[in-house]
Amino acid sequence: MIFQKSTTKNVVEEEMTQFEAPVSSEKVDEVETVVGPSVNVEGDFASEGNIIVKGTVSGSVHTSRFLSVEPGAKIMANVRAGNAKISGEVKGNLKIRETIELSSTAKVLGDIECRVLSVEPGALLFGKVSMPGIEGAETRSARPRASRRGEEMVEVGE
Repeated sequence: MIFQKSTTKNVVEEEMTQFEAPVSSEKVDEVETVVGPSVNVEGDFASEGNIIVKGTVSGSVHTSRFLSVEPGAKIMANVRAGNAKISGEVKGNLKIRETIELSSTAKVLGDIECRVLSVEPGALLFGKVSMPGIEGAETRSARPRASRRGEEMVEVGE
């Protein structure tokens, strides 16, 4: 038989099932927005889903979920996210509700506020880190003494 429509249909169905991702209870979040490497976004950028940045974003970035800044990507904005992984460059303050990970290629010029901070060797961070809401964190009632070394303030132990 020269034409086999049913066989072709079965082959197409088999190929389509190979590309379907298995549904997993662990992977609840799906990527919703990707800023491609040749894309330049200017202005306020907000999403309720996950965001992957491979290009450039200027303005502000807000998502209640996950933000990924890929190597070579640049964000020149203040950022708010649920969780974040930074592998590119961010010039602005980051307010992350839960966890932020700075990979070895990350460059952050700004302050970070988060619950959990992970920094790989090689990452660059110029700014302060605050971790509010951590239970058991003791605060001193007296002001710490400090010594000035160049532009850096270093706390002196008692």
